[in-house]
Amino acid sequence: MNDQANSVDERYVAATPASLESWNRHDTTWMLGLFGTAIGAGTLFLPINAGLGGFWPLLILAVLAFPMTFYAHRGLTRFVLSGREGADITEVVEEHFGIKAGALITLLYFFAIFPILLIYSVALTNTVGSFLEHQLHIMPPPRAVLSFVLILGLLAVVRCGEQAIVKAMSLMVYPFIVALLFLAVFLVPHWNGGILSTATTLPESSALLHTLWLAIPVMVFSFNHSPIISAFAVDQKRRYGAHAEERSSQILSRAHILMVVMVLFFVFSCVLTLSPAQLAEAKAQNLSILSYLANHFSNPTIAFAAPLIAFVAISKSFLGHYIGASEGLKGLIVKSGKRPAPKTLDRMTAAFMLVVCWIVATLNPSILGMIETLGGPIIAAILFLMPMYAIRKVPAMARFRGQASNVFVTAVGLVAISALIYSLTA
Repeated sequence: MNDQANSVDERYVAATPASLESWNRHDTTWMLGLFGTAIGAGTLFLPINAGLGGFWPLLILAVLAFPMTFYAHRGLTRFVLSGREGADITEVVEEHFGIKAGALITLLYFFAIFPILLIYSVALTNTVGSFLEHQLHIMPPPRAVLSFVLILGLLAVVRCGEQAIVKAMSLMVYPFIVALLFLAVFLVPHWNGGILSTATTLPESSALLHTLWLAIPVMVFSFNHSPIISAFAVDQKRRYGAHAEERSSQILSRAHILMVVMVLFFVFSCVLTLSPAQLAEAKAQNLSILSYLANHFSNPTIAFAAPLIAFVAISKSFLGHYIGASEGLKGLIVKSGKRPAPKTLDRMTAAFMLVVCWIVATLNPSILGMIETLGGPIIAAILFLMPMYAIRKVPAMARFRGQASNVFVTAVGLVAISALIYSLTA
């Protein structure tokens, strides 16, 4: 390895304990925090979008889920770890690629994450509004009022600080996992096998590839927790130093196994319960699968539990993505030449987020449309392609070259971005 890579390793050693500690509570908190960031609106809409494609595309996506998400997030974590001590993703980009490239990537980073906050704002408003109307039989307040109160409430939680957000999200994960598992098991007696009717014959290869092509961006978004990866990597490097990459990979692998097992069981349980026509109806209503199930079943337990689960899932993912979005916005402000005081910068960021999220939530655009054209594909450039480019060009990451997973991650990223171009021009 060259001198620059060695110098990076020496910095790691200087800032780390002599040996890697055994798995501890801190690692569990981050594992659940990563899970909590990923499982939100994308997951709650995944059964609708994936189920509409038929059985075989859903099965192929299920097989690809773990390698597609784990290798990509591991690459982004390694990229942040390759920078100097305490540097976040925007600073690491500037360190490796220069000031101009740093400013460009910071801009892309912000626009990769900020639309997700908008998606969560819409999904949260729709979920609460549907719950008030259909389960509580209360006429919801005007959409502008409801969305403003909900977003303001979440931003009040943000004021508690980053570590408090991660701890709160990790605590919310426990009841969420139990509730999601309960709901998936509850649906088992209601399986009608509607989607299995599409499994009797293999689709034409061109139709199958086309369906997978357009579904991959939604899949990327559904398991995405890249907005919190920068804060995760910085904390791991501070705690483990030279061992940060090893421990980060362990935390990521366990988090992704938990995600894939839980989410895929939930997805298959939903698509085996609802017919393709019902999935299409849920998409037309712009509701999450949980809100649709609550309206579909007469069981009072599910009618109340499903929207509450959706509310918790979307709320905690909003908090996790706010960390990344605010990080990107602050980076843009600083790189523009303005350097306001930290408290002023926090207030400016919060005010901007509140106003834009409120306006979009009030307008109620199509959530799946936003995921397909903004969320997944833009994230792919940051999550899939940038770390792979850095592995080839940055000396500090030279030790990761030549791995088969690099080719796989690059291919998935190119597929997701090409799907964006098609969606925008079709």
